Amino acid sequence: MRRAYRIKRKEPAVRSRISLPKKVGRLNPEEITHKEKTKIILELRLEQPDVTLNRWFKLAELPKSSFYEWKNKLSLQDDMDPLVEEIKHIIAASNHAYGYRRVTIALKKMGYTVNHKRVLRIMRENHLLCVKFTRKNRRYRSFKGEVRTIAENHLNRNFVTTQPNDVWVSDVTEFKVANSEEKLYLSAIMDLYNSEIIAYSMSQSPTVRLTNQSLEEALTLLPDKHNLMIHTDQGFHYQHQSWVNLLKKHSICQSMSRRGNCLDNSPMENFFGLLKQEMYYGETTESIHHLKEAIATYIYWYNNERIKIKLNGLSPIQYRLQAA
Repeated sequence: MRRAYRIKRKEPAVRSRISLPKKVGRLNPEEITHKEKTKIILELRLEQPDVTLNRWFKLAELPKSSFYEWKNKLSLQDDMDPLVEEIKHIIAASNHAYGYRRVTIALKKMGYTVNHKRVLRIMRENHLLCVKFTRKNRRYRSFKGEVRTIAENHLNRNFVTTQPNDVWVSDVTEFKVANSEEKLYLSAIMDLYNSEIIAYSMSQSPTVRLTNQSLEEALTLLPDKHNLMIHTDQGFHYQHQSWVNLLKKHSICQSMSRRGNCLDNSPMENFFGLLKQEMYYGETTESIHHLKEAIATYIYWYNNERIKIKLNGLSPIQYRLQAA
């Protein structure tokens, strides 16, 4: 790529927005083949999609016909590459929820030495990129006024904790069965230490029993000695005396979001958004029973297998067990 090495001198305006990968600097310009130039251009396009192909052809001194010839050859090589089948298997196992970053992490766990740019290219060329569905449903709101005393926002968006059972967060979300008036409500409790869903319950009615049941299940995991805080919104479930009594009985500090501030409980909001994005939107739920099974299956997969980048590529339970 002889001319590419002269960008700074001949084309300062282009140099300001085009950067070549470090590996190019280690190659002898006289020895760079059309195949290598094509590979480099394909990688650079992932990093800088706003730069036109014609610009890359000019900088690399690569004929357009040679680029497309080698692009097709590389594509055929990928088709025969066992890596492609592994990628397809990983994506299918994630129910098409994984993007190229998580696929790359999964491949490395399997022993592959692979660059995320190559994974992204293979996924694009094989139409394996995950499709995101969006649906603007009315958000379920459980606030019905100040039924009881509102707890202070002790958590104050401090979502980072260094040990299990330090801070739990909880919330309720609503699902609808396709072509039906039936609804299903999910109450979930998350441990902020590793974002694990430690307890949940489901019901066709958003009753106090729904939230109390998930709390009672979570409390079976609580050690005798603890300094636990549980944070929720101001929904009537969490103002109810039965909820408050359970917290007092187990010496748990109660914290509540400010009214109308969903970001005060963003970890739970984010989980519900993720759950609906990856298993609910774009899918047809035939019945309440089918929906319950799908949610339970997803939560099990999320806890045990779903890669979380912020947990060093581990699932919530893998992270907890590794730290134990």
